[in-house]
Amino acid sequence: MHPIAHAANRPDHPAVIMAGSGEQITYAEMDQAANRFAQLLRARGLGPDDAFAVLLENRIDYFTLVWGSQRAGTMLVPISTRLTAPEIAYILEDSGAKFLITSHAFDEVLTSIREQCPDLPVMLVGDDGSEGFEAALAAQPAEPIADQRAGATMLYSSGTTGRPKGIRPAPPADPDPQAVVPFLGLATMGAGMPTDGTMIYLSPAPLYHAAPLAWCSAVHRLGGTLVVMEKFEPEAALKAIQDYRITDSQWVPTHFVRFLKLDPEIRTKYDLSSHRRALHAAAPCPVPIKREMIEWWGPIVNEYYAGSEGIGMTMVRSEDWLAHPGTVGKAIYGTLHICGPDGEELPAGEDGLIYFENVLLPTYHNDPEKTREAMHPKGWMTLGDIGHVDGDGYLYLTDRKSHMIISGGVNIYPQEIENLLVTHDKVMDAAVIGAPDPDLGEKVVAVVQPLDMADAGEDFEAELRDFLAPNLSKIKMPKLFDFRPDLPREANGKLYKRELRDEYAEKADA
Repeated sequence: MHPIAHAANRPDHPAVIMAGSGEQITYAEMDQAANRFAQLLRARGLGPDDAFAVLLENRIDYFTLVWGSQRAGTMLVPISTRLTAPEIAYILEDSGAKFLITSHAFDEVLTSIREQCPDLPVMLVGDDGSEGFEAALAAQPAEPIADQRAGATMLYSSGTTGRPKGIRPAPPADPDPQAVVPFLGLATMGAGMPTDGTMIYLSPAPLYHAAPLAWCSAVHRLGGTLVVMEKFEPEAALKAIQDYRITDSQWVPTHFVRFLKLDPEIRTKYDLSSHRRALHAAAPCPVPIKREMIEWWGPIVNEYYAGSEGIGMTMVRSEDWLAHPGTVGKAIYGTLHICGPDGEELPAGEDGLIYFENVLLPTYHNDPEKTREAMHPKGWMTLGDIGHVDGDGYLYLTDRKSHMIISGGVNIYPQEIENLLVTHDKVMDAAVIGAPDPDLGEKVVAVVQPLDMADAGEDFEAELRDFLAPNLSKIKMPKLFDFRPDLPREANGKLYKRELRDEYAEKADA
């Protein structure tokens, strides 16, 4: 199953629809555009394994680039639209990108990028000038290139604890671009996606992230229709489910929190009866939040745990989650191992570093030391998360190793405190970090985004302390509350805690 086959068998079937504008492209149109882009890559001198970078907002052209690269054997490097010019320039240089495809939406950083990477060719989507992408594409033939082969995607880590690192995937087992990929089995047998082309899939997240790219690609391999939101907005997402008769979707817990903060009249306004499967991942979901989503949407809310590295995956359906609240499921790809600080495997119930044992493992581009640090002596690999399995083999996440706070010699995991805070009616979002403290080493700081900034102040802080007190020991109680209108959260749900920690470290130094 591949878009090439669907273009031949169902040429007029919609491949992508943009949720806001209604712009769409059929499988035949996407096939021709992908062939032209593969031709363009060859014309620009890119052969197998050569890299090019993409800095684009959610737009229909993204899939021309994805499927064209998949025919040219090249390395697509998606770049987060949230990054600064120096961070983008670092990725361009580190990846060895031969050119950059972007749009005028990024003119603000593009000037600086050009200064830092003066020899890097740029193509602009939506530009009529000499760097215009559409004209360059139209000049190429729509026939397949002679040497088609499967391409790859090198994702860069979100950089939440330092400079982002390129995750270089293991080479495909079969270079044929139409070869079956392992992820398709996870999509159909794990997530239950239909194989008959009837799927209508809503993608609300930025396309540069691992999960949207992987699941959207799976939808195209299965002949379904993608409905892509230009930008997530909770009511607009509910309206899209109703208007496009969405059957499948993928979310992060932040989306769920924002759904549940909507006025009940808005939440119940839309017909969601077509919705059959709602996947979520990217961050641990607070138990009360997920329970409320299942009560609202029904037992269609299924969760998985994985990472951009693609070393393994767990999954849990609603029914099993209700019997094991808080779990992210059992392993469906790779073998789980929970290990202590010396690498020893731990028994059920004990927290340790989570490793996956797998045949195919990636490496970190230009960083053998980071690759080495992620490896167990037995050849297993970790994403850096801490957790445990129960007696039935279900995995539970405790937090990321890099987020752990050590206060007065006690290990404190911020996730526990954050999960409590976001269940408060007046809290939209929360981040808990460790800040330097002369007595304790680190003190617990809660950075809170209120639903209404008018609530921020001493009275609200006292209210939150009273709210947390029944469930937190004194050592875990935040020593400081900081109220802000927004948190540095990536659109894929990841919190940039490094920015907050650096800010408090600078204050401490001052």
